[in-house]
Amino acid sequence: MMVTTGQPSPATRTGLSEPRLGTDEIVTGALDDLTADRGWPRPVLLDRDVLILVTHGHGTAELDFRAVPCRPGTLLRAHPGQALRCVGTQLDATVVSWGPDALRGLDVDPDAVPTHRQLAGEDEDAVIGEVSQLAVDADRHALVPAAAALLRHQLAVLLLRLSLLPHPDRSPAPRAEAETFRRLCREVESGYRDTRRVEDYAARIGCSVRTLTRACLAVTGRSAKQVVDERVALQACRLLAATDEPIARIGRRLGFPEPTNFGRFFTREVGVSPGAFRAGRERPLPVRLVRPRPPADSPAPAGRA
Repeated sequence: MMVTTGQPSPATRTGLSEPRLGTDEIVTGALDDLTADRGWPRPVLLDRDVLILVTHGHGTAELDFRAVPCRPGTLLRAHPGQALRCVGTQLDATVVSWGPDALRGLDVDPDAVPTHRQLAGEDEDAVIGEVSQLAVDADRHALVPAAAALLRHQLAVLLLRLSLLPHPDRSPAPRAEAETFRRLCREVESGYRDTRRVEDYAARIGCSVRTLTRACLAVTGRSAKQVVDERVALQACRLLAATDEPIARIGRRLGFPEPTNFGRFFTREVGVSPGAFRAGRERPLPVRLVRPRPPADSPAPAGRA
């Protein structure tokens, strides 16, 4: 059952993507609460921050078109705007979701939590305990306004614990390059619908194109132009897979007045045409899409819509 903090109306308890959820509400529920369609026939676009802790079974989560194997102890961190689909009939998980104001005033950076971790040992025990307690308290104190502060702090502690876990596979970029990359990601998020010119982003940040490219190469192994274009292509993939919006309209939303230009751009970035990509959206991965790779596994999560 879906549980929310605060005093939502009955209509707000129908799912994590319900738009009438308050911006400061914390929600706990099950994996299937994330989709209105039984069996996850295609991806859904998330509109809240989400933590998914797999508790039973084996399957695959497709997060922004990248397959992540899931088993008990798998933890996924997803952001608003990302495309998610879960494949595996026996896959169960506890889901924690929160609005943009849920952590306001607390000294915690939810973006420091990695996209995917396979927990084990003491770390797994601690995270399972905290997620379970948060879900129990949310259920026990549902509709009690005074419980909101308790759940906010429980969520903050959980995110802090996750952010402190070691990242054995991450090679940190030099601090200066990492900060430049963070700034670029912020600018790309606000501007990718309007421009794909690296020169425009360099001007906004106040540095040279060479500096941006050097930072992107240090953090992601890709040029600044690739990072920008992949962000645009990622958004196109999300809209093509999770909505029925006409392809030409999606192109216009992303800065392509002419459908042919959008088609060429998408085919170059993804490897198939927009129409072919949409036609295959109900087929699970694994190898349907290698690119685009969102610059989200780096210091700053790009990928919010």
